Amino acid sequence: VQLQASGGGLVQAGGSLRLSCAATGRAFRGYTVGWFRQAPGKEREFVAAIKWNAVTKYYADSVKDRFTISRDNAENMAYLEMNSLEPADTAVYRCAAQSLGATPMSSSFGYWGQGTQVTVSS
Repeated sequence: VQLQASGGGLVQAGGSLRLSCAATGRAFRGYTVGWFRQAPGKEREFVAAIKWNAVTKYYADSVKDRFTISRDNAENMAYLEMNSLEPADTAVYRCAAQSLGATPMSSSFGYWGQGTQVTVSS
């Protein structure tokens, strides 16, 4: 499975962005997908995850009610809709597939895409 994230950019506080994660390989459809972010000088941080069924979802408290994770297994795609963006959301965002940890909030994933930069100006 190969993953490619896109959709990042520069946005003002309060704005919105939609990140996409394009995957190759049919196995993607059976994997949990996660989004993680890392700001300069900070640890990698869990953002959101979605199970293969597209129903069970997990969110970090910091993004709950602002971000929405979704997926389209027919298209091998996953998405992260980000609304009401704040400067604290500025980071490189990466998508990952195949959760190997005890929970999807762990950064133990089998496959990782490259990052896409999200910058939120105040």
